[in-house]
Amino acid sequence: MIEDREQGNSFGDRGSIEDPSADLDSETLLGGAREVTIRHKDSLYRLRATRKGKLILTK
Repeated sequence: MIEDREQGNSFGDRGSIEDPSADLDSETLLGGAREVTIRHKDSLYRLRATRKGKLILTK
């Protein structure tokens, strides 16, 4: 991680390795789909994009 910082490597708008609060674009996260499943620990969540452009996250 220190080497990456010294070399100036980062993840652009997504934050650096040291920054846990990454900024992700919803289009990137959905990958062109209207719905994706996200696994968090032992749970599955569903992220959906509505026709009105809103996001709904359900367990």
